[in-house]
Amino acid sequence: MAHTPTYTTTLPDSEFAGFILPDLVSECHYPLRLNSHCYPVSRASEQWLINGGRLAEPKITKLMGLHAGELGAVCYPDADAFHLRVIADFNNWLFIMDDWLDEFDVDGTWGMRDCCISAFRDPVNFQTETLTGKMCKSYFSRFMQTGGPGCTERFIHTMDLFFIAVAKQADDRAKGHIRDLESYITVRRDTSGCKPCFALIEYAAQIDLLDEVVSHPVIMAMEEATNDIVAWSNDIFSYNVEQSRQDGMHNMIAVLMDEQGLDLQSAVDYIGQLCKDSIQRFEDNRAILPSWGEELDRQVAIYIDGLQNWIIGSLHWSFDSTRYFGKDGHAVKRDRVVKLLSQKPL
Repeated sequence: MAHTPTYTTTLPDSEFAGFILPDLVSECHYPLRLNSHCYPVSRASEQWLINGGRLAEPKITKLMGLHAGELGAVCYPDADAFHLRVIADFNNWLFIMDDWLDEFDVDGTWGMRDCCISAFRDPVNFQTETLTGKMCKSYFSRFMQTGGPGCTERFIHTMDLFFIAVAKQADDRAKGHIRDLESYITVRRDTSGCKPCFALIEYAAQIDLLDEVVSHPVIMAMEEATNDIVAWSNDIFSYNVEQSRQDGMHNMIAVLMDEQGLDLQSAVDYIGQLCKDSIQRFEDNRAILPSWGEELDRQVAIYIDGLQNWIIGSLHWSFDSTRYFGKDGHAVKRDRVVKLLSQKPL
């Protein structure tokens, strides 16, 4: 585990209630690229979710500010329009699913899991009246038109891991339980939703990696480093909104403040250092990638580029979306100053 940073951050004034973001944008030098199909695909996907989820205001405005399609466009910049649309639909669905599951108890989460996994296993013949099940059938029936067998199974398996972890989160929430750092990290790697998104790298590129490749320790270490950067930076970015609704237990900031007695800024700095260490971990493993032969090495290179796109793409998208910083994202990105929102009554 990385050390606690020894540097200190100077706050603007004594009345300041908030924190300073770590400078992750400057630390991450990967190229940021935007898919040429971004905007028409993104707008079509939003309309798909509005119709499929039967959304009304203010949820429609919230969806339009989310920019989930734009997230897909920077994380999968080389996907064609068909594949990008499936990815955009999944991203939009996953975000609304994440919001819905925040309100579910353990039994409700398991019920949602059973419906969605059944839809993934047989999106054509599985019958359901639930909105989320119908949306799963919609995008995954299109996924299966070109998704390879290994890629498809990896997507379904990692979505199952997501629901299992979210059920643990629901149990923690019901009990008011804050995890220790080690167990939190284990669960967070599945609640992040990154793992099925990594299967979508293969899907977007129309490759299907061999099991001997995806199970190699170096590939797994690079996936884990990517997941950690995305999830842990997201804990920093989402903390303000979560604390404002008094729902911040499943967040590394709360874990560190509870377990190690850190104040808010020290916890943020600690996580920032972990993220920077994870970028180095990603590069250290890239340097020792083995060779599987010319064709497999070509596919692996595409996959590693996809992981890299997720690191840089999710980082910049977090400030472009209104999900975490409202309309102030660009100012927060520039100044790195987050002012705490007032807590809403329970």
